[in-house]
Amino acid sequence: MSTKKEELLSSAMKRTSDWIFSQEIPSDVTVNAGGTSFTLHKFPLVSKSGYIRKLVSESNDADVSTIDIPDIPGGGEAFELAAKFCYGINFEISTENIALLRCAAEYLEMTEDYAVANLVERTEAYFNEVAIKSLAGAVTILRSSENLLPIAEKVKLVSRCIDTIAYTACKDNQFSTSGRAESGINGSTFSNPKPIVDWWSEDITVLRIDFFQRVLIAMMARGFKRYALGPILMLYAQKSLRGLEIFGKGRKKIEPKQEHEKRVVLETIVSLLPKEKNGLSVSFLSMLLRAAIYLETTIACRLDLEKRMALQLGQAVLDDLLIPSCSFTGDTLYDVETMQRIMINFLDSEEGNRLGDEEYHVSPSLSDMERVGKLMENYLAEIASDRNLSVTNFINLAEVIPEQARITEDGMYRAIDIYLKAHPVLSDMERKKVCGVMDCQKLSREACAHAAQNDRLPVQTVVQVLYFEQQRLHDGSQLVATEPPALVPSKRDHQLSTNPVSDEVSSLKRENQELKFELLKMKTRLIEIEKPNLNTSATSSPLVITHPSAGKPPLPRKSNFMSSVSKKLGRFIRADGLMQGKARNKPSKDRRHSIS
Repeated sequence: MSTKKEELLSSAMKRTSDWIFSQEIPSDVTVNAGGTSFTLHKFPLVSKSGYIRKLVSESNDADVSTIDIPDIPGGGEAFELAAKFCYGINFEISTENIALLRCAAEYLEMTEDYAVANLVERTEAYFNEVAIKSLAGAVTILRSSENLLPIAEKVKLVSRCIDTIAYTACKDNQFSTSGRAESGINGSTFSNPKPIVDWWSEDITVLRIDFFQRVLIAMMARGFKRYALGPILMLYAQKSLRGLEIFGKGRKKIEPKQEHEKRVVLETIVSLLPKEKNGLSVSFLSMLLRAAIYLETTIACRLDLEKRMALQLGQAVLDDLLIPSCSFTGDTLYDVETMQRIMINFLDSEEGNRLGDEEYHVSPSLSDMERVGKLMENYLAEIASDRNLSVTNFINLAEVIPEQARITEDGMYRAIDIYLKAHPVLSDMERKKVCGVMDCQKLSREACAHAAQNDRLPVQTVVQVLYFEQQRLHDGSQLVATEPPALVPSKRDHQLSTNPVSDEVSSLKRENQELKFELLKMKTRLIEIEKPNLNTSATSSPLVITHPSAGKPPLPRKSNFMSSVSKKLGRFIRADGLMQGKARNKPSKDRRHSIS
């Protein structure tokens, strides 16, 4: 058919449609489309739609009065617009309805084979010349296409919109050029420009997660750097995961459909996270990890987040580590096991980098180790007040903190003291195990003074603290006593040099005497503790020790532990007295530089 004949036929059809409306000819067919019924005329429909023409021609009924189109994309709204086009009624084509019209026209086969300038050609022209020219239009069409699959994919609405968005995002973006520095493959890290949220980021966050993922992949294919995706992913996660109670204890039930959708969103976001260090904040990673535990995502997803968080643990604050327990059993207030795995990953990353296994191209420095050690001590002190925290969990978490990360043991002592205060029913053996994670030699003088008077600590720990403090004072006294004299000191220089030393030694002697007094008090306390057990020992054991004084009854034999502690205390005091006796017996030439 020539073009001239087609135009004449199209003009005749339009005049016929106008005549039908003007004469108010009764309808001869009912169309059921997408749950909506339309009373129409066959002629305008079959003149433009190849799909309806086939239904009418293939029907066994010569006079078809009902046509069913249940699966038309867009439902009744889309068919109404297509029917108006068939009747020649004017309506506006916009970015809001172009996807609907294009898919309906494809489904109804409204092509040039049945009419000139049919709906397929008209919608394609508007799509290419108007709608797809802007990022906002492409996003609107792409969002409208979410409910028009798979036909929207067939007519390539989705792919063309994604390409437009990716091109617009990368066109003037500083992170899409290949000249920018990024992390090297050999583990060396170069400085990257700090990613910022671009003007188009807010627009694409309204997309469904599968389309959002395809847009980011298309952007990276055009050269957009992956480390710059962080702000976009943060913005999308904050919008999509809104409403989850991830900062309180326990796990509240949500609708299964909503839970599944949010789980898919979270797992997809995690798969898109950049691997470069500092691409995301620790607080954001902590938020994702809380959501992953809450939504019960795959184990791989949670382990990936734990590993990423471990790599930046030196930048974390205490609130980032306080991940609430989402179990319904109501065990512990915080998820201690997750925190333990994060700490193990932190240590493994350091060891792995040392051996050359640098998947993430980072290595914790000594300053990171010190910060993490202090942070973990604060975390222990925070969770220690939880009455449901078992001794095993507390010890396991404390033992994960490496010794090189603990400059002093004051933080560990504080956590232990809080734990013992919150768990007063612990047995002596359990208290010994808890205190066993602390190195008493690394306690400060203030902590030692507090521990010496702490009734919650086991007796053995208190004795150990006092012993090491006395040993430290003894070593300090020896260091001052053995200080070499000046070669030819004058009388005035001698007075100036010995006065500060005398003051320091006097102070050390006073502290030494105070410690001796504390040791004597501890010895008396040990004997008093043992007294309730004396009568039981006398009745149960025939072994006694004869007292050397005549006329006094024999005393029961002390336990091995008490005897050992008493001997050690006596030996500590005798050793200190012997040290001072030796100092007094030194020759006169050395005596002038020591304190008798």
